[in-house]
Amino acid sequence: MVEFPENFVWGAATSSYQIEGAAHEEGRGLSIWDTFCAIPGKVYAGQNGDIAADHYHRYEEDVGLMRDIGIRSYRFSIAWPRIFPTGKNTINWKGVDFYNRLIDKLLEYDIAPMATLYHWDLPQALQDLGGWTNRDTISRFVDYADYVFRAFGDRVKLWITHNEPWVVAYAGHYIGRHAPGMTNLSKAVQVSHHLILSHAKAVERYREIWPTSQAGKIGPALNLYPMYPATESWEDKKAAELADEFHNRWFLDPILAGKYPEKLFGIFKEKLGVPEINDGDMETIAANRSNFLGVNFYFRKVIAATDNHDILCYKEVKPSGSKYTSMDWEIFPEGLHRMLMDIKERYDNPHIYITENGAAFDDVPQADGSIHDHDRIDYLAKHVEQLAKCIQEGVNLDGYYIWSLMDNFEWAFGFSKRFGIVYIDYGTLERKMKSSAWWYRDLIKNNGCAIASRNHP
Repeated sequence: MVEFPENFVWGAATSSYQIEGAAHEEGRGLSIWDTFCAIPGKVYAGQNGDIAADHYHRYEEDVGLMRDIGIRSYRFSIAWPRIFPTGKNTINWKGVDFYNRLIDKLLEYDIAPMATLYHWDLPQALQDLGGWTNRDTISRFVDYADYVFRAFGDRVKLWITHNEPWVVAYAGHYIGRHAPGMTNLSKAVQVSHHLILSHAKAVERYREIWPTSQAGKIGPALNLYPMYPATESWEDKKAAELADEFHNRWFLDPILAGKYPEKLFGIFKEKLGVPEINDGDMETIAANRSNFLGVNFYFRKVIAATDNHDILCYKEVKPSGSKYTSMDWEIFPEGLHRMLMDIKERYDNPHIYITENGAAFDDVPQADGSIHDHDRIDYLAKHVEQLAKCIQEGVNLDGYYIWSLMDNFEWAFGFSKRFGIVYIDYGTLERKMKSSAWWYRDLIKNNGCAIASRNHP
């Protein structure tokens, strides 16, 4: 196995609501996830992120764990309601101080911070005004971004605008399994446009604040899935193409090419009359191309055509004979290679960070306290192997961030799913390294040469 490029970034990722806790402390305002978790039946066992992994109080310990593993970059998200409790105007200085302390501690240990502006915790006060269905939220987002760019941009040189805007738009406003829990496709499509436009405006504002000589890099993090037809039939192949437009190209095309995919855009306009696009919107989106694309990758989708007269006439099929994680997600590392090669060819080979990749398994501590998560090590190793293949084939791949640094609040699944390479005992909040953490330490130390060593003690 060849080494990865000398400047390749090995990182780990988390998000604010999933790990910080301190939900009602030191001036933080309510987020839509605080509200969603309080609705009976929405989250596993009625759990919430009030305490989560208590990272807000234990960040120094957690950064120490990153140092011990050898992590070179840490992707975290800033909680919008911790900075602006009502989404705008009044600044919560204690929240600002927390992120200053976190960033400074990371830099003390030579860990480069990658900050995500929006990882789903919209201030509830803005949701009360319509949230992302309200075009004014774009302006509020840019104001928030403006402040954090100025407050932290002297030290943070890697920025994510939105994490998985597809999930925000469709899981949150159409499927209803995420906050704010809406089930309206028209609103979801409009939200998707507002998110894409707010991304472009945030990129524009960042470049206005930080001149080229001082600026870092900024881009989105998209959840992407290679689409495979269930059969070789014409119907299944066309269904897979439509699924690709819906899940992948609906965000990739405007962000990287300045336009929406033609077929799906036509369907939405004909059937729903959305998205409503103001004069200048597409010009703004096209003019503010990102420095890089963040890719969150977990599994592929296998697609079959249906005749149910739905707007999107396809369904996802679960392949038999495959291995699955505890999330019931198929393990298919080859899909990562296919996804990245498709991006390379379709979008003029942009620079890419894998901003999330990982797997949930049922991790059980042994009698001596050790956690031997060999299934996770195998999953990670096989995906890193695909990255090496992509680099050899010319993909501009700049870094890899494991999801997740630690076990956390997994949204509607509560604390029932564990993605971390660090185990969290939710009774005591004690941290314990899993075998995957030591495997990752060796991988980083050898810059990818330890990929094949999957049976770490």
